[in-house]
Order: sequence, then C-alpha cells, then structure tokens
Amino acid sequence: MTAERPSTGTDRYRRHLGRGFNWLGGATVIAKVIDFSTILAVLLFLTKEQVGIASLVVSVGMVIEAFDGLGTSDALVQARSVSRVQVDTLFWFVIGAASLVAGATLLAAPWIEAVYGVAGMAAYFGAVAVKQPLVGAALIPLALLNRNLRYERIAVINVCATLAAALTRLGLAVWGAGAWAIVGGYTASGLYILIGALVARPFLPRPRFEVSAIAPLVRFGLRAAVSNIFEQIFKNVDYLLVGWFWGAAQLAVYRVAFDVAMEPAMAVGTLVNRTALPVFARVSSARDQFVQSVTWSLRRVVLLVAPLMVGLMLVADPLTAMIRDGLGNSYAAAALPLKLLAAAALLRVSLQLLSPVMMASGRPGSAARLSAATLLLLGTGIFAAGFSFPAQTGIVAVSAVWLGIYPLLLVWGSRYLRRHWDIGAGRLARAFIVPAIGIAAMIALVEAARLLIGSSDPVVQIGIVGVATALTYAALFAYARHRPQGTA
Repeated sequence: MTAERPSTGTDRYRRHLGRGFNWLGGATVIAKVIDFSTILAVLLFLTKEQVGIASLVVSVGMVIEAFDGLGTSDALVQARSVSRVQVDTLFWFVIGAASLVAGATLLAAPWIEAVYGVAGMAAYFGAVAVKQPLVGAALIPLALLNRNLRYERIAVINVCATLAAALTRLGLAVWGAGAWAIVGGYTASGLYILIGALVARPFLPRPRFEVSAIAPLVRFGLRAAVSNIFEQIFKNVDYLLVGWFWGAAQLAVYRVAFDVAMEPAMAVGTLVNRTALPVFARVSSARDQFVQSVTWSLRRVVLLVAPLMVGLMLVADPLTAMIRDGLGNSYAAAALPLKLLAAAALLRVSLQLLSPVMMASGRPGSAARLSAATLLLLGTGIFAAGFSFPAQTGIVAVSAVWLGIYPLLLVWGSRYLRRHWDIGAGRLARAFIVPAIGIAAMIALVEAARLLIGSSDPVVQIGIVGVATALTYAALFAYARHRPQGTA
C-alpha cells in the first residue's frame, strides 16, 4: 500500500489557477460566442457609418471607465487583509469618483463631437455617463468575489450580463435604433453586471467614511490606475485614430476585423488578470511557487489562444465575405487585417501576463511604464500610418503596426522576468512548443480536408476549420491533463 503524496502549496495554488481558468475560461468562451453571434446579427441592421460612430463612442467610454475607482479594486484584491470600515469607505470613494467621471463625460461630449465632426455624436455620451456609477457600484462586490477566489460566481455573472446586454443590443437594432443599439447595449451591460454582482455577493455599505482607513489602498490604487488608464487608452487608441484619419465607414471594417481577431484574446487577457492576480499575490513571497504559477499560467494562455488564432487566420476570407451590413455591402476588406491581428493577438495576450506579475509583486509603477511604452509604440505607429496611407490600405497598415510592436515588447518582458525572477527565455519558450506541434497538425488536416472535399463554399470552408480546431483543442487539453507535473 503506497502513501498518497501530500498536497503542497504549489499544487494548491495551481488548482486555484486551474479552477479559475476553467470556470472563467469557459464563461469567456460562452460569453464571446453569444457576443459575436449577436453582433453579426446587429450588423445586418446597421450601416457601416452607424457601426463606426457607435464604435467611437464605446471606445471613448472604455477609456473613461478606467478612471472609475482609481484602481482601488486592484488594491483591494491584492491587500493582505481588509477591514469592514475600509470596504465601506472604499465603496463611497468609488461611487464619488464615478460620479465625477460621469459629470466630466457630459462636459467633454461637445468637444469630442467637434473633434470628429459627427453631428449629434455628443448625445450618445449621456448613455456613457449613466454607465459610470453603475460600474462603480459593482466594483467592490466583484473585487470581494475575486479576492475570495469565487471564480464560479464571477463566471455566472459574466455570462448572464453578456447575454442580457447582447439581447438588449440586438433588440434595439431590430427596432431600428441605429448606432444607439450598440451604445445602449454597452450601457446596459453595466446595469446587468451590477445586478449580478449584488446577487452573487450581497453588499450593503454602511454610511461611514474614514479617509485614513483607505489611504494605503488609495495610494496603491492610484499607481494601479495609471496602468489601467494607459491600458484602456492603448486598447482603444486604434479605434479613435482610425475613425479620425479615415472616417466611420473604414472604422466599421476595421472593427469587424479587430473584434473577430482580438476580442477572444482580450477576453483571455482579462481572464488571466482576474484569475492570476489574487493567486500571484498570495505566493509572491515564495519565489519557487510564484515562478511555477507564472510559467503554468503562460502555458495555459498559449494553449487557450494559439489554435483559435490560427483557425481565424484560416477562415478569414470566407468569414468576412459572408458578413454584410444593413445595405447589403460585404465586409470582405476586413480579411487581411483580420489575419494580421490574429497573429498579433497571440503575442499580445502572452505579454499581458506581465501585468498581474507586476501588480502581485508590488510593482504597479512597472505595469504603468509597460502600458505607457506599449501605448507610445502603438500610437506612434498608427499616426505614421495615418499620414502615409490612403483609406483603402490604412487599416491594413494599422493591423501591421499591431503585429510589429509585440516582438519588441516581448523581448523587454523576457528580460524583466529574467532580471527580477530568474525566469529564463528558454523556460518561457517551452510554453509554445506543444501548441505549435498541435497547430502544425491542424493546418495539415485542414489542407488535406480542403483537397479531399474540393468545395469553395464559405460555409464548408469554415466548417472544415472549425472541426480541425475543435480536434486540436481536444488533443491539447488531453495532453495537458495527463502530462506529468513539473514537465515543460
């Protein structure tokens, strides 16, 4: 009779990471399928100009949201301990900050309309302002759920809120609301997240406010907020500049390519940050556990994202040819940008793991500098493209900029991990070996099936790639499940 191996701290935290990735990852997949399916339906009822205008408004709204709470939710998640008075005071602090942000949004709306020269655009920012207190009120219960590793409840909130917002957006589009369909769905998502957060983690703040109690959290939060603000500007600067240089219609084409290619990777990035930060924070004082958690997370990220990105590259042409706007015009021009962005997405989500590493190890300033550097590189590249390329090739150039900046950033990130945690580039590179083998087999299977079937029907082409991608994921996850612990 053999004795069972006792569970180590590393095993325990790996299980927490695995549970978080499984629950939140599954929720992310479901949410993105819902979101993508409904946005394709919404496109049938909107012109490219309406899609472009709504995309501009939502992009500005996402940047504005980064100011809500001023990073204090991150501070709450990573804090070693928190008291009830801190939580109560923090709630009122967040609500106050969100209200100020909402007021500033309304004041800035006419100026934003003037910059883009779109008549009536300012009215949409009323909906953006309404969302800010809703998001602010949800921050504390969500942070408490995350702090306590309640991944299952967070997953349910995400799926339900996404479904409700998607149905709201689709209903408004069918009703003929035009750009308001996308903007209204964006605002409604804040309400649905708040309802879900309060159901999953009931929280009734007490009427008290002690500045001294939250001073350490606010100091950390302000540094984290800089990183979050840079990150949101970075995530949306391409929309803002594409719309400015080439107009709403070209922005709509670019948005289709970006949403299809980047949104799944961005969702995984959010999943990484949400899952990894509380776990990394708990093991940051034990180097071996921390390093193993980081490398395990990188392997899982690559496994989740790589086959899907390659699959999107393989279906880019038939997929975009099938997508139509409200006037029956095709989005086929999005095919090449989609391929470039899908390649960039894998590199982007790999780099994004650095943010929770820096936050958990008490270096929010480093995370802010990384976000600022990324924003500078992307913004400079897009400005150069805007002044150098016409509308027909502009969005291709912008997509190429996305692909071009990440090798530089990954080299920097690798050096950072080597310097601070002694994680060598070889150890990081091993995370890509098994997915690369699976992807090579997937491409071979797709090409063989295409030759065998010999059909150019877009639906058939998409079906072939879909089956091959699903088989690749099944094989990779089966290997990961049975791979001996501690191997690369």
